Amino acid sequence: MTPEEMKQRTKKFGLRALKLAAALPRERAADVLGRQLIRSATSVGANYRGACRSRSDGDFLARMGVVEEEADESLYWLEVVAEAGFVPPSRLEGLKKEGEEILRIIVASIRTVKSRTRKPRTRQSEIRNPKSEIE
Repeated sequence: MTPEEMKQRTKKFGLRALKLAAALPRERAADVLGRQLIRSATSVGANYRGACRSRSDGDFLARMGVVEEEADESLYWLEVVAEAGFVPPSRLEGLKKEGEEILRIIVASIRTVKSRTRKPRTRQSEIRNPKSEIE
């Protein structure tokens, strides 16, 4: 999947969460959950776009860490909405599945960059002591 495709996918995820929140009952508790879901789900796409503009692997990893946290938080709010009885769990299946897939893609991207940036550890016995070569 290209970064552009992922940008579209994460934006669509946020838009679907907005529609779900708009369909929640007009109660205080549902409103609070809806706002939390909107915040975290739209943050996935916004922060992914920021990660695409990273200037280094370290910057990318930091930003993608935020995307991972927000995607996981969105899944949490979807679970709470269902368990609170505001929406039948079957109605959330598609959105939950999409959130889980996005989360898996993000985690895989993070792991790929981490494995690429890891430097092999030098064993202490392999480090040369310049003084011992002079003597």
